[in-house]
Amino acid sequence: MPRATNHPATKARRKKVLKAARGSYQGRHRLYKNANETVKRALQYAYRDRKQKKRFFRGLWIQRINAACRENGMSYSRFINGLQHAGVEIDRKMLSEIAIHDPAGFTAIVEQARKGLEAAGSPAAQQKVSKH
Repeated sequence: MPRATNHPATKARRKKVLKAARGSYQGRHRLYKNANETVKRALQYAYRDRKQKKRFFRGLWIQRINAACRENGMSYSRFINGLQHAGVEIDRKMLSEIAIHDPAGFTAIVEQARKGLEAAGSPAAQQKVSKH
């Protein structure tokens, strides 16, 4: 009796891997073993980088907000603290977009943050606010 190898499933699996390895260099898209390694590593990088993308964008938003805050005479940390005390709940992505596309609107938000710091009543907050 001939040995059964389930060739259709094996061929389909290998074809799927080789298709995923398209665009790779030399044997990495031609040879199954090399292509399999390439695809596995690419999937690991993709998984890792989906998480890193979120971190990188949050950092970018914070840098943009900080730059806009400095133009309005306030540090980023005091700005965020003032917003929390003022009860303003805008996420950093939206604050960044406002800072880029609507500088006048961002200045109004900075003023709300200043009022929030004054309302907090901490001596350090009053000293820093009175300087500006």
